[in-house]
Amino acid sequence: MRAGRLDRTITLQAPPSDPPAVDDFGTPVDDWTDLATLRAQIVQGTTEEFLREFGASDETAIVFRTRYLPGVTTEQRVSYDGKLFNIRETKEIGRRKGLEIRAVAT
Repeated sequence: MRAGRLDRTITLQAPPSDPPAVDDFGTPVDDWTDLATLRAQIVQGTTEEFLREFGASDETAIVFRTRYLPGVTTEQRVSYDGKLFNIRETKEIGRRKGLEIRAVAT
């Protein structure tokens, strides 16, 4: 994987603890934890239309390509350019050379 193509910075975040943390007023706190900051390449960024039971809706899907990092799951999310993306799928590239992360905007 060529370093010159990894021109974006993304942050992988882990989900909140179970049970969720609460503040002084008893309100659940959104305590996503930063796991890693990675250099990445955007392979694809599109708006996909899906037909659902309630009709058509738009989803912004994006595919990030980065160096291999073990333990990336669909429970985690990606923070990129001030936006949050839920991970839908991960694919290993080669033999642990890289990782493709398909994510959808929240």
